[in-house]
Amino acid sequence: MPDNSTPPLSAGVGRDALREQIHQLGDFLGATLVEQEGQALFDLVEEIRGLARSFRSGDAEAGERLLARIESLPVPQARVVVKAFTSYFQLVNLAEEEERVRVVRQRARQAQAEGRPMDETIAAAIRDLAADGLNAAEMQAILDNLLIMPVFTAHPTEAKRRTVLTKLDHIHRMLYRLDFHALTPDETEEVRAGLREEIVSLWQTDETRTRQPAVIDEVRNGLFYIENTLFDLTPVLYHELRRALAAHYPDHDFTLPPFLRLGSWIGGDRDGNPFVTCAVTEATLREHKLFALRLYQRALDQLHGHFSASAVRYTISSALQASLEADALLFPEVAQRNAQRYPQQPYRHKMAFIYRKLSNTLDAARSVGRANLDAPSSSYNQAADFIADLRLMQDSLRQHKAAGLADGRLADLICQAEVFGFHLATLDLRQHAERHAATLGEIFARYGMGDDYAAWPEERKVALLTQELLSPRPLAPAHLDFSAAANETLELFRLIRGAHARNGAQAIESYIISMTTGASDVLGVLLMAKDAGVADALDIVPLFETIADLQAAPAIITALFTNPAYAAHLARRNHGQQIMIGYSDSNKDGGYLAANWQLHLAQRALPAVCADHGVRLTLFHGRGGSIGRGGGPTNKAILAQPPESVRGRLKLTEQGEAITNRYANWDIAHRYLQQIIHAVLLSSGRHAMPAAARGGAWEQPLHDMAALAEHSYRAFLQQRPAPEAPPFLLRYFEEATPISFISRLNIGSRPARRKASMRIEDLRAIPWVFAWMQSRAVLPGWFALGAALTQWAGADDSRWQLLSAMYREWAFFRTMIDNAQMSMRKADMVIAEVYSRLADDETRRMVFPALVGEFNRTEQAILRITGQRDLLDNEPWLQASIKVRNPYIDPMNYIQVALLRRLRTADQAEAEALYDAILLSVNGIAAGLRNTG
Repeated sequence: MPDNSTPPLSAGVGRDALREQIHQLGDFLGATLVEQEGQALFDLVEEIRGLARSFRSGDAEAGERLLARIESLPVPQARVVVKAFTSYFQLVNLAEEEERVRVVRQRARQAQAEGRPMDETIAAAIRDLAADGLNAAEMQAILDNLLIMPVFTAHPTEAKRRTVLTKLDHIHRMLYRLDFHALTPDETEEVRAGLREEIVSLWQTDETRTRQPAVIDEVRNGLFYIENTLFDLTPVLYHELRRALAAHYPDHDFTLPPFLRLGSWIGGDRDGNPFVTCAVTEATLREHKLFALRLYQRALDQLHGHFSASAVRYTISSALQASLEADALLFPEVAQRNAQRYPQQPYRHKMAFIYRKLSNTLDAARSVGRANLDAPSSSYNQAADFIADLRLMQDSLRQHKAAGLADGRLADLICQAEVFGFHLATLDLRQHAERHAATLGEIFARYGMGDDYAAWPEERKVALLTQELLSPRPLAPAHLDFSAAANETLELFRLIRGAHARNGAQAIESYIISMTTGASDVLGVLLMAKDAGVADALDIVPLFETIADLQAAPAIITALFTNPAYAAHLARRNHGQQIMIGYSDSNKDGGYLAANWQLHLAQRALPAVCADHGVRLTLFHGRGGSIGRGGGPTNKAILAQPPESVRGRLKLTEQGEAITNRYANWDIAHRYLQQIIHAVLLSSGRHAMPAAARGGAWEQPLHDMAALAEHSYRAFLQQRPAPEAPPFLLRYFEEATPISFISRLNIGSRPARRKASMRIEDLRAIPWVFAWMQSRAVLPGWFALGAALTQWAGADDSRWQLLSAMYREWAFFRTMIDNAQMSMRKADMVIAEVYSRLADDETRRMVFPALVGEFNRTEQAILRITGQRDLLDNEPWLQASIKVRNPYIDPMNYIQVALLRRLRTADQAEAEALYDAILLSVNGIAAGLRNTG
């Protein structure tokens, strides 16, 4: 049940193929279960599956029998049952992805037959912009400003191990071969045998990690998607844009910058993660460069036989000839070998020299900490030198009757080199504002400039920081002798300087400040960057995460833009400013509706501030995979944003299981990125919000409802038995969800809490959402929405009619309502009630009835607004998918609850077995729901 997906066709061959594939995979899994565990275990799984299906069909007695049967299971049997359902969902998910590929291909063929581009593609966006009257100059202006940067993060929401992901990838490739290759009967049977073998291997592999992954493990996991998908996919997207432009603007030769780029936080995000040190960041940057160079070597290996043109019949350019002569002096042994093996084949000669330079560059990159500032011409100092060599070949080919070769696979490699450089992915750095304040406090106290800097009023901080920024004197000594934490913070900025020298300026472009609450948070980072000599090569990015910080953001940005020291920095950065907004903590802080509205207002106010000061804004969206963390269909979310917040520039985080769902499969990644580019292009044209949504008849109701929702959410959140006691909701969260086991799941290097406390403020948003998803309450995706809607509209039919009009005509409001009903469909109050029994009686009494009441209230409000009879009637394919999946997810939920209850009285020996089974159930439920955090 992915949030970003292409719905299957409502009927016909596609659905039959999906059912057949699921049935085939289920048969293979069933045979594996009998072979590995015995007929009795297979029969037990089938018994539990049958009871769950009967219960979902309305047989309440079957539900009681299901509970009793599960309660009686020994732990080893419970574990096998969970593993069976987990494996089943992993295979079903692959089959559904394959169905999505079939549907996309069928729609592409249908669109081609009808002489139109497929919906939500690059070609469709260019067609619509041209039809809207954009001329070539206006289109070029959009392209000149265009930037789309997905940023991979290591946020721990991918519950599957890398080993399991690899096995699933092997199965996917075999399913793809069965689907899209004309196989002989013998070849078909060979693939089926391979599927059976891989499923046995999957069964015998532990689902959960035996150890917490190191940061460098997470770095390498991210590289998996670049190698398998993105490296080869990227030039395809550029070609599609060029073709679309040529089709609708045939008389204009467009300049296309490297607009699609990749970013990463993995190895750079140190906010609350003590394992991301300067040494780890250095290792990450080195890993990036080595990986990029190896990818280029692989590409050259594949191209080597392609460029066999003979100099006897086809001459080469004088520039290429001069470069070959220079290279021969550098590498005489390569020149001699070329002459012997490839006489009169100059392009092969040049490629051999390029390969040798890459090899030398690779050897130098392996040297820890080596700046390579004075790299000899026998290696590449920067990616631009590598690109220049490739362009020499391309220009020569174009001059000598080989434009087809010049603009084919060689052009793809040049595109890849321009996008990925030697940095591969731009590594963002992130740290909490408190850490910077503590470091500056140490420095200022050391030099007698004042104690307790963190407690100073904002005006005093800004005044001192501005003075220091405008002063030529250094901030910190060459030898750092402060506390270990302060030394690490300062050393990071010195690391940036070295990274730029080794990997290029794109290696690290952004420094993000978590929990920015004032201009001083940004000025302090700028001061440390200035001291290290990197301020002019770095974007300082404030991150606004809470409701209050989002509201204060425009004033903070205005204070920065009017600060003389910061204004000078902006001028040196070509008047560009990144601003990041956080979807996760804002939701945890103020609830679903209040967070969505404040994020929307920020996306209107911040572009206005930037426009007033002549600053080009890049808004960075810190979105998660689930609805409660800003997830949902990304293209719809982009089109629902105020258009001035996009203007051709989009940077967004890709996290955890969302990375796997979107980028593991080449075809799905292609479709997803096409949808993003389509939405960004359209938002950058003449797309406008309805007048009623901007200061008109719809805005005040949203203000009022957001305030009502925030009040309702906070009241629920803060209700407690005594002033100093933990809130009931937090107690319920700890007792009636598997939160403590999510922390033990080893799905990420980062701790679940920023600090060792029980405060909700210190709990990260990811486990907050993850645990509510597991217990099927899915609270962050809808809670307090119904209270706000019903309190505002009451019994006034005209207000309900207004809400319906807003739903029909305002993309923002419609997307917010549709995302909530998606969350509510994945929620299940019957299963949530089973979890509620894990809480003590007082806590359960104070929380669960209110939860159910608000769920029912929200459901009725959404149905009244949308005119639907049931949730997700507007997405029947997703509605059906959830309905089909629930009987298979239910047993894992019941088993998880039974094991959690049993754990409370278990001795040490039994507890270890219970831990393992509970963690496996977390994996299984995540696979069934296709969402974690």
